[in-house]
Amino acid sequence: MSTTEAPAPKRPQPTANPASGPFWEATRDRRYLVQFSTDCGRAVFYPRTVCPHCGGTAMQWRPSTGAGTVYTFTVEHRPAPAFGAEPYVVALVALDEGIRVMTNLVDVDPGQVRVGMPVELTWAPLDDGRNLPLWRPAGA
Repeated sequence: MSTTEAPAPKRPQPTANPASGPFWEATRDRRYLVQFSTDCGRAVFYPRTVCPHCGGTAMQWRPSTGAGTVYTFTVEHRPAPAFGAEPYVVALVALDEGIRVMTNLVDVDPGQVRVGMPVELTWAPLDDGRNLPLWRPAGA
């Protein structure tokens, strides 16, 4: 009987679709893109082919710094090895462009996270050369 442990599960790899493909390709170079409607000028998230604000179909990708603030969050205490050691923080981050992105907050003690906390973009490498955008406290 073997005493070796099973390998830890890996974080699920995101899949791209025709609407999100440019976003995921840009992550290979650690560039964060936000989709905008050129019809109404508003930011759109999640990526799609029709603007949910105006119904327009002229969509454009623009670079973003990823700067924002914690809009809301929860601290997950149940084991989920693929997402790192528990407890870990799942947050809705309000980016400066006016969209909200669900993410993990990293490089922070979960007890120190607060609504309104300024955060910045950081990256975790994926197996296929892309990078997963994550957020951490600004200046961390």
